[in-house]
Amino acid sequence: MVDAAVAPVRSGPVAAGGGGALPLGWALVSAALAGLALLGSFPPYGRWWLAPVGVAALAVAVHRRRMRAGAGLGFVAGVVFFAPLLSWTNLHTGNVPWVLLSGLQAAYVALLGALAAFVSPVVDRSRPVVWPVVAGLLWVGQEALRGRTPFGGFPWGRLAFSQGDSPALAVAAVGGAPLVTFVVAAVGGAVAAAVWRRWRWGRSLVAAAGLLAVGVVVPTGGDSAASRRVTVAIVQGNVPRMGLDFNAQRRAVLDNHVAGTLRLARQVAAGEVAAPDLVVWPENASDVDPLRDGQARARIDEAAAAVGVPILVGALLHGPQPGEVRNVSLVWRPGTGPDTDQVYVKRHPVPFAEYVPLRRVARLVSREVDRVRADFVAGSGPGVLRVGPVLVSGVICFEVAYDGLVRDTVTGGAQVLAVQTNNATFNSAEAGQQLAMVRVRAVEHGRDALMASTVGISAFVDQNGRVSQPTQFNTAAVVVREMDAETTRTLATQLGIWPEMVLVGFAGAVVAVALWLRRRRAVGQDAEAR
Repeated sequence: MVDAAVAPVRSGPVAAGGGGALPLGWALVSAALAGLALLGSFPPYGRWWLAPVGVAALAVAVHRRRMRAGAGLGFVAGVVFFAPLLSWTNLHTGNVPWVLLSGLQAAYVALLGALAAFVSPVVDRSRPVVWPVVAGLLWVGQEALRGRTPFGGFPWGRLAFSQGDSPALAVAAVGGAPLVTFVVAAVGGAVAAAVWRRWRWGRSLVAAAGLLAVGVVVPTGGDSAASRRVTVAIVQGNVPRMGLDFNAQRRAVLDNHVAGTLRLARQVAAGEVAAPDLVVWPENASDVDPLRDGQARARIDEAAAAVGVPILVGALLHGPQPGEVRNVSLVWRPGTGPDTDQVYVKRHPVPFAEYVPLRRVARLVSREVDRVRADFVAGSGPGVLRVGPVLVSGVICFEVAYDGLVRDTVTGGAQVLAVQTNNATFNSAEAGQQLAMVRVRAVEHGRDALMASTVGISAFVDQNGRVSQPTQFNTAAVVVREMDAETTRTLATQLGIWPEMVLVGFAGAVVAVALWLRRRRAVGQDAEAR
């Protein structure tokens, strides 16, 4: 591979006017700072403005380097970012799965660093405005790949999911999470151009400010005045103890949610809270199959009868074949019990948690995989459930990270986004990161949303991504709020995957141009040698 760094490095960390590559020591520091900045932009820290800083630091570190060096620097940034971001994965399963997952995610950032180094000639031969565009395209491409591979991908840590309080969040209504990532990375690219070419500070920073300001004028949400208003209650029952064995006392978990609902019914009767139109329980609220266990059925019947409205129950169902398990959202009506026509089966079970690919190999890595005694069966249809007067989305746990799974519920008619989750095996940082995804989805599809968790954080989110009534972690709580039942569709909902496809296509074009430039240069050097 021909090295793009052909000019000598001048004095100082960055050559004024754009000399050679950053000295290796400085490049390593810049890559590490990139990872730290990216980490700081996500919950529990939530400094959204650090995301473009992280993008800029990595861009400067890898510019004009060989692909191998770019990959190494990208991996450094990825490890510094993902290892602490995903530290909640090692709370109860040991360090090996955490190290493997963090390393795998860092490998995608390594690929990003290699490609950013590879396209350096395109950036150098173009106007400064190209650097922000290239940075945005490469980040979208990296996230598109990481969110699909392997085993369906792991979209945690997308730039878009760090922007809950940023003006850039508004563009989610136009092009979804990929467009938010593009804008954030493009701002980072503009900052990188300003750092690299000091004499263009003014233009580059004006471009960065302009990209962020776009979010201020982008309309979000739907026509709330024309929406139906519904009152929704979230019951967060809590668990007897945190950890992988939270469901060892699964009847106690169910009892906690029944007790919370009975308490809600008493508060309604006393006039302390508004009467809800529906109640939402979290994922795993009933790990005792209520369709097969009479005692569990009786307890949920008791709760539904007391509150007098349907309950969206997160449950585990066994069958229909022996050994099969399904993670479901199930509508439970007062007086009549479970509505078997209103059941959503989780379409994306969690690899190595709800099913184990390559079980024999996985067992060599960690014996904890044997806790998954039966692989969960994936559902096939989008979750759109009639719960009382409103159509509610069926989105379970980390499915909220997947663009298509959430969009399918809205195009299928969902008026309110409900995300049921169980954070009992993790911590508040993981719950905060998941709530940040709900905020993006609310803006993206112009829907009021909620997150119902067994242990927290449970909360409501409006169509502008604002969070209200968040619960404390590892507590029992009941929260009630009016929500808009929306029917309009944002441009992002209508366009679906197309914005991402276009951006990824342009990213491929940039790489192709860089390849052409390098080959032309190599041919020219061969001709001179002759």
